[in-house]
Amino acid sequence: MIDLYYWPTPNGWKISIALEEMGLDYRVIPINIGKGEQFEPDFLAISPNNRMPAIIDQNPADGGASISVFETGAILIYLAEKTGKFMPADLRGRKEVIEWVMWQMAGLGPMLGQNGHFKFYAPEKIPYAQERYTTEVLRLFDVLNSRLEGRDYICGDYSIADMACWPWILTYKRQEIDLSEFPNIRRWYDSLKTRPALRRGYEVGREFGKPSGNWDEEARKNLMAQRRPAKT
Repeated sequence: MIDLYYWPTPNGWKISIALEEMGLDYRVIPINIGKGEQFEPDFLAISPNNRMPAIIDQNPADGGASISVFETGAILIYLAEKTGKFMPADLRGRKEVIEWVMWQMAGLGPMLGQNGHFKFYAPEKIPYAQERYTTEVLRLFDVLNSRLEGRDYICGDYSIADMACWPWILTYKRQEIDLSEFPNIRRWYDSLKTRPALRRGYEVGREFGKPSGNWDEEARKNLMAQRRPAKT
């Protein structure tokens, strides 16, 4: 059994999709990031970066005590290795999948996050920031579009690289990106969204709500916080 500490966001969807695709038993433990639950001591014990998602594997492959994993790239690699699914066993294929997972972790996700922040959440419009991040996001879309030329998936067969990237591409409408400019991404995106397991993973936590772009003062405080609350 996998305990999934989760809230329905692109980063959360990466892991719920992977768990569904891999056929692993899991239970969802909600972490309401708008309420600041990511700062609770019990959660920080498994995710010291105070970010969800995180997992606890109650039955690790070595037969030892339960093991926690934080950071979505690390979780995806851990689950792929645990199940032997969605990552090649050969050196070169494995290397390639890890490269693209890291590309998403270091580039696609953070840059889309910054782009969305300065477009929709910043209390004042900063043209320089908006131009900076919009340009970088479009550059990254160009990279992925080129990668998908003549390919059904990012790395040969469907893999954790696709699971890492799809939930962020999902935000294209909200990000005001015209996906028709990126026909290979459009084809890939539409193909993947027909996968039953991916759809199930995307629907996990629907009852909690989906990112709306509307923050009340409590949510703004908790989602903008960069430091842990002071101990009292």
